[in-house]
Amino acid sequence: MRAPGDRVQKRSLTASAAACGGGGPQTRGAGKVIVVCLDDMSGVLLAGPAVRAVAARAAHVTMLCAPRGASAAALLPHVDEVLVWEAPWSSARPPTVQEADVEGLVGRMRDAAYDAALVVAPAEQSPLPLALLLRMAHVPRIGAPLTEPPGSLVDVPHRRVPGRHDVEAALDTAAALGFPPGAGDDGRLRVLPAPDTTALTGNGPYVVLHPGAAAHARAWDAGRAAEAVVLLADAGHRVVVTGGPRETALTRKVSGDTAVDLGGRTDLRTLSGVLRAADVVVAGDPGPAHLAAACATPVVSVGSPGGSAERRSPYGVPAVLLGGQEAPVPATGRSAPDEALPDDVLRAVQKLMKESR
Repeated sequence: MRAPGDRVQKRSLTASAAACGGGGPQTRGAGKVIVVCLDDMSGVLLAGPAVRAVAARAAHVTMLCAPRGASAAALLPHVDEVLVWEAPWSSARPPTVQEADVEGLVGRMRDAAYDAALVVAPAEQSPLPLALLLRMAHVPRIGAPLTEPPGSLVDVPHRRVPGRHDVEAALDTAAALGFPPGAGDDGRLRVLPAPDTTALTGNGPYVVLHPGAAAHARAWDAGRAAEAVVLLADAGHRVVVTGGPRETALTRKVSGDTAVDLGGRTDLRTLSGVLRAADVVVAGDPGPAHLAAACATPVVSVGSPGGSAERRSPYGVPAVLLGGQEAPVPATGRSAPDEALPDDVLRAVQKLMKESR
């Protein structure tokens, strides 16, 4: 029985294997593995290299994620199935515990008969509640990063190395469970091939500025963002401003008469196309910043990455970190320190473009 909040998305293995830069041809062995990441979009993207490591040896890979990470999970290479479930412990506004919902998830996983499970979780989130559900689903081998005693819930408890980036910490846990990176996989972020978005952006090089954020505390000040657009344009850069469907007023204000306004005009896959073709991406929200990194585009980060910059900064691409990078992002959404100035952004963009020539 599938729970009301339990959704399944399926992709063909052929489509997954065609992913650009996915670490080369995959030799899929026996066994079904479920990878669990109940984080947001950015956390799911950071889990991508560990997912590929699992896929290099597993016959079938399911990704269990929260609704806020589902669109990112659908972009990860070598994921055969995406299972969406909202846990009553992993978001700022968690749902109430519903017995049928929990039983539905456990039953779904039990019926799937997974051979192993890899739990990917940020340092501040305990994997034990999910490990309990996996154990109830009769998953025989579970690996997870832990700082507390695992009891009988985790077979391969992996202690995180202090200061280790989230990407590397997830890869460490996967390797401890028996899934080291596949041959030729460089461990960088990757997403499925992006569409051509020239019809949206127009021809010619451009810089993307993404001023909004899922959490208000991560959003860059609109006035400063608008000033940065003008400075970038005056310096000869064409600017494309991006944002979600609820950010159209913000992107309109920031774009003014200077930039191309794509607010509300891109889903995540289309946004990946816009970011992949950009020279540099300027973002305050870690989601678009990590998506840009997954598209191999340099990043200027103007706000907190949602945790330590050492653990959550854009991975595997040239990046400049500005503003309150170590500032916590409270669940209340109150403003975190906002120190990135438009002049700083211009200098950072020019620095990255010069280095990439």
